[in-house]
Amino acid sequence: MNTKTQKYALVGSLLILLPFAGCQKDFLNTKPDKSLLVPTSLDDFQAILDNTSVMNLCPEIGLIASDDYYTTADGLAGLYTQTEKNSYLWAQNVYEGEVVADWNTPYQQIFYSNVVLDGLNSLTDKTSARSRNIRGSAMFYRGFAYYNLAQVFAAPYDSTSAANLPGLPLRRSSDPGPKSTRGTLQQTYNQVLADITGAVPLLPVSAAYKSRPDKAAAYALLARIYLSMERYSKAAAYADSSLKVNNKLNHYTDYNPLDYRPFPLVLPDNNDEVDFDISPLPYSFDESPSTLVDSNLFQSYNENDLRKSLYFTDQGNGGYNFQGSYSGNYLLFAGLTTAEMYLIRAECKARAGQVNEALADLNTLLVTRFQPGTFQAYTATNAAEALTMILNERRKELFSRALRWSDLRRLNKDPRFAVTLKRVIGGQVYTLSPADKRYVFPIPDEEIRASGIPQNDR
Repeated sequence: MNTKTQKYALVGSLLILLPFAGCQKDFLNTKPDKSLLVPTSLDDFQAILDNTSVMNLCPEIGLIASDDYYTTADGLAGLYTQTEKNSYLWAQNVYEGEVVADWNTPYQQIFYSNVVLDGLNSLTDKTSARSRNIRGSAMFYRGFAYYNLAQVFAAPYDSTSAANLPGLPLRRSSDPGPKSTRGTLQQTYNQVLADITGAVPLLPVSAAYKSRPDKAAAYALLARIYLSMERYSKAAAYADSSLKVNNKLNHYTDYNPLDYRPFPLVLPDNNDEVDFDISPLPYSFDESPSTLVDSNLFQSYNENDLRKSLYFTDQGNGGYNFQGSYSGNYLLFAGLTTAEMYLIRAECKARAGQVNEALADLNTLLVTRFQPGTFQAYTATNAAEALTMILNERRKELFSRALRWSDLRRLNKDPRFAVTLKRVIGGQVYTLSPADKRYVFPIPDEEIRASGIPQNDR
């Protein structure tokens, strides 16, 4: 960002972060001193949303609990927090009294978004392009935060039961007074969809920075959301809308696997494939040399597949570490990309029986990932075969994007794709079956005690 934007981001941080400087455990029911909240102008509101150290993060404990990685007993013991150790082993008691950033940070994003939305309502300038853009951005961030929370702290979406399952506490105002209650899962997804669909007409076609949302990002997020809801025709339509705005793909021959971080920084150099930049909350799990790539997954990459050398680096004793973050730095990447949209559209077309169209999308993506002249286009004799190919490539393309946990929750409903996860630590075997209740993380105990909302059944 330029100097002016950085200055406003700093102002926004100071205005908003002061009430939370104590890193409280009970976020929803802490009542900040509203005298400290003084944003009054469009510059102030943009600065709040430009606080990327809060607004562009998402939960990571699902990534730790998924099957993208494994670690050793020594590696597990060396992790910094009990939260990540217990997440890895799918323990009943995950947090052991630790502050739960995976819960607090998204609710902080929701609070900041509500501060902006409430503040915009008090301004006379409600119709200018900039005012509309800021409103759309705040709605986008709020909807994204609720969606990310739902992937970890609520049950997988099922249209037949969503009206009867507990959802999330929904906050639509910056007023901290009302006590938190849990709505239904359907109400949670209704809020998510209302926020993102409402943001679309307000957002610009192209944002100034990849850390800000635009139309391609909003359409892409809707495609991701509807995919997780198994509403595949909607997911395909929104993926198509996103690709109509941006359909660029990077050619992996442009990158050097010997570079420590092979992909360019999303900011400031940008990455044409990225529609929106967001990262999982950083844990020591990410940077530990003992955090290794699933060996079967690594072996599934073709030798001419450039992802194999760009994503992974040989650790030296038969294990492989991940180096291919699309953030271009030490942070993992969980943002929205055109590659994900090609995969979503391909999957949904395969599910609709449109085999040729599905494989056309898949092959359009994959030819950019292989050594020139080596890629053999996929063919399939039926939709089921095409779907299996697409899901296998989705796993390989979107490795370590904080999407696997959501995919497991969705695909485990289908016996063809259900998997039982297994860890072996110190000779003890830990398993997570497809229908296990531990696919929903517990709400932090401090939140339960303060608000009285019901805990998730594990």
